[in-house]
Amino acid sequence: MARVKGGFTSRRRHKKVLKLAKGYFGSKHRLFKTANEQVMKSLFYAYRDRRTKKRDFRRLWIVRINAAARVNGLSYSKLMHGLKLAGIEVNRKILADLAVNDAKGFADLATAAKQKVNA
Repeated sequence: MARVKGGFTSRRRHKKVLKLAKGYFGSKHRLFKTANEQVMKSLFYAYRDRRTKKRDFRRLWIVRINAAARVNGLSYSKLMHGLKLAGIEVNRKILADLAVNDAKGFADLATAAKQKVNA
């Protein structure tokens, strides 16, 4: 059987990796070996951080809700408990948006929660 050299396949694979490595600093966008290492690491970071982003946003929303709740005389946990007792189903993303952009609307929710917690 004849010997097969992988020229076409290797070149295609190299070009694919180098295209993904476009914009990287130094030899990371020029040399296949270093580019391949960096592309693999970058793809790992992208995969990992798609999950981390969800955690980070939830933490941010909780911080914003807590700050607005304390302005209205409640702690975060009491606010959330009061909203649950009042039957108000608003997720943290919307609550955080209300806390930042609509202080009066958030205050109304906080008042409803406070009444249920104190009752």
